[in-house]
Amino acid sequence: MDFSFHTLDIKIEEPVARVFINRPNEHNSFNAKVIEELTLAFGMLGEDSSVRFIILGGNGRSFSAGADLSWMKSMAEMTEKENIEDAKRMAQMFHTIFRCPKPTIARVHGAALGGAMGLIAACDIAIASDRARFGFTEVRLGIAPAVISPYVLYKISPAAAHRYFLTGERFDALQAFRMGIITSVHAESELDSAISQLIYELRQGAPEAQAHIKWLISRAAAFDPDAYINYTCELIASMRAGKEGQEGMRCFLERTTPSWVLGGIEQDSDEDS
Repeated sequence: MDFSFHTLDIKIEEPVARVFINRPNEHNSFNAKVIEELTLAFGMLGEDSSVRFIILGGNGRSFSAGADLSWMKSMAEMTEKENIEDAKRMAQMFHTIFRCPKPTIARVHGAALGGAMGLIAACDIAIASDRARFGFTEVRLGIAPAVISPYVLYKISPAAAHRYFLTGERFDALQAFRMGIITSVHAESELDSAISQLIYELRQGAPEAQAHIKWLISRAAAFDPDAYINYTCELIASMRAGKEGQEGMRCFLERTTPSWVLGGIEQDSDEDS
């Protein structure tokens, strides 16, 4: 790829492209730059005839711990219009990954929280380490997993969404597998060999047929993320600027407990922020 990426580590060994978020010191949390570059990378790789499969992962100890703290803080200071535009850019990232004509594989290890769950759900296949941890943590910040919801609800049941969207609790790889957001779980030392085996199986299929199959599945499931983009972007923008969203962000940054929490609950560690 004739382009310089600052937040991504991209390696192409035909026919496989590895796209890894490369912010290990920040647990691969994403900000405006990561969103911009992931959108660009998946758009370019989707059109690259030398690439047939794309692996999405993260360098360091985590797949992705969700949104970057400083980026989240800047959201709280944005106007509603600016928040909507910001949310639309994030929605476009998920949409680009989901609509990529090449088979996409999420390689999940460590923490996968908040918006990172949208990255996983937007991929066709997700393989996780048995030590990976998951969570739709937005509600604990006073907001909702709005922009990621079309992709997540394409993979998990409404019953699972009711529990884990509403509680924000963490869960392990086995539960993620039961829910359907992860397709297989492996020991961390066997993660890459499992992906190699999967690539072998995918190589048995015809590339144009695979692109048509991806479209067929989304159409047959009556899933149309385009119909939800404006609604979800406007929802998250209003919640970020709302009373609970402002309090949740402030308490998260200050490591204090929001007023809605009943009883003593310890704050999450930096690793999972």
